[in-house]
Amino acid sequence: MQLTSGGSGAPRATGRCLCGAVRYEVRGPLRDVLVCHCVECRRAHGSVGAYSAAALDDLAILDETALRWVDSPESDHGARRGFCVECGSSLFWQARDLPRIGIAAGTLDRPTGLRVAAHIYAHQAGDWDELPPDGLPRDPDRDELEIRWS
Repeated sequence: MQLTSGGSGAPRATGRCLCGAVRYEVRGPLRDVLVCHCVECRRAHGSVGAYSAAALDDLAILDETALRWVDSPESDHGARRGFCVECGSSLFWQARDLPRIGIAAGTLDRPTGLRVAAHIYAHQAGDWDELPPDGLPRDPDRDELEIRWS
């Protein structure tokens, strides 16, 4: 699946990899950020992963020449990760058969208007990863988690 069409209208947000070889626009609502402490995110980012999300139809990848996808080997969601082959930036996380795509929050241009909503997979946090006492939900059930889309 190529993610190049994007929704209509002006972009709600823009973003890119570190070197600028992969650029994208989001033309619809963005989900607030989930901070993921899972093993895969730690390996992919070198630390925790912080992801917003958008509907697949709202994401337009403007230049995907340097974009590559790799299957997430330990994922129970049949997921894949998108990254830049030029600079190594981790950009996207996409679960099979879901109508949305995770977007690495650090790749979004400011201002985003987003906030952190929860910590997920906190039970897999590295022994060096001291979760902040921020009062946010930890490992919430998906049905119980109320996340803002803006």
